[in-house]
Amino acid sequence: MPRYIVPTILMLLLIGFIPAAFVVYARNKTSKEPRVHLVHDMDHQPKFKAQTVNPVFADGRAMRRPVEGTVAIGDLVTDEAVERGRVGDKWVKDIPLTVDMALMERGRERYVIYCATCHGWSGRGNGPTAEKATKAALNVSDLHTKLVREREAGHIFNTITNGLGNMASYAAQIPVEDRWAIVAYIRALQRSQNARIKDVPEEIRDQLR
Repeated sequence: MPRYIVPTILMLLLIGFIPAAFVVYARNKTSKEPRVHLVHDMDHQPKFKAQTVNPVFADGRAMRRPVEGTVAIGDLVTDEAVERGRVGDKWVKDIPLTVDMALMERGRERYVIYCATCHGWSGRGNGPTAEKATKAALNVSDLHTKLVREREAGHIFNTITNGLGNMASYAAQIPVEDRWAIVAYIRALQRSQNARIKDVPEEIRDQLR
């Protein structure tokens, strides 16, 4: 074997370690300079960050005001009664959707998920979360009180939407129609504990006496 073969092999092996050494060096070094990108993908986006200067506009601001008439996603109100529970400055008295068994069942399901933990399964304000908290820390409403029973449907809808007292807003978790479904179920709970004989259809009233 020629003498130069072994040194040549060793030299090639050493040269082969050079790229790996550069990789290790680059991964452990901080720099203000951008990395070398052979493929310019999402790492390089043509954009202006907040509070930066944009010379395209006369005022130099990168942050622009929305075009007049712009509506945020989910904020287009087509029916004020349905989407806000009020018309003008007055709460809607009745539920502005068709109340049927499908809506009631949906309301029961959503109530159990979101409301029962505080308000209780029957609406008495004695859910598991409420029972573990002191009255001062969590004053949960009894949904059967005269005050709550006499509130308009829109008022209860608004409470679910925006919160009230210690109760937080559930607008992000519960869609509009589901909020009305919960209102319908709350009304059913209230009626179950405060029903009057005239609330019962005439044809079955005799069965209750």
